[in-house]
Amino acid sequence: MTVRILLCDDHAVVRAGLLALLGSEPGIEVVGEAGSGEEAVAMAAKLMPDVVLMDLQLGPGTDGVEATRRITALPGVHVLVLTTYDTDADVIRAVEAGATGYLLKAERPEELFAAIHSSARGRTALSAPVAGRVMDHMRGTARPALTARELDILGQLAQGLGNREIARALFISEATVKTHLGRIYAKLGVDTRAGAVAVAKEQRLLP
Repeated sequence: MTVRILLCDDHAVVRAGLLALLGSEPGIEVVGEAGSGEEAVAMAAKLMPDVVLMDLQLGPGTDGVEATRRITALPGVHVLVLTTYDTDADVIRAVEAGATGYLLKAERPEELFAAIHSSARGRTALSAPVAGRVMDHMRGTARPALTARELDILGQLAQGLGNREIARALFISEATVKTHLGRIYAKLGVDTRAGAVAVAKEQRLLP
């Protein structure tokens, strides 16, 4: 069976490299290229590929996770994440969004080809480090269950922003920021901003 592929990466050079690599492999056909999440969603609905090779960081607009969520709602279309990002937060969000597989760009071409064929059949394909984290998460030993908003605030904390600056950046009130901080501290088992950032980095919650 020839697997029909849609590439989604915001870097044209990366897409060109993948196009050349995949074009050399029998049984794989690249039917389209997208440079943004919005473009990937539209092209997936039009072309109905077997697998969408999806990067996570796509610049402004729809990110790879949201694009994955929308694309996997299409019948018979699977998403295989191919990225350099392997934080726990990225991995779990992508899997929860419906990605069939999660592969790191450092993998060998043979691993990528095998993952593409597995994804086309609806089978899970994970890089070894990623597989371990997914299993840890399923066992309840992975990162604390922080919400998307709490992760946003953690990211702002890591940049050294104060409550007022975070409120402005996220378009919420300072009181809301304080409420979220209290929940973050409780979930991470800390009582200071520095402690929250330190644990977040240790738990790989931040890029």
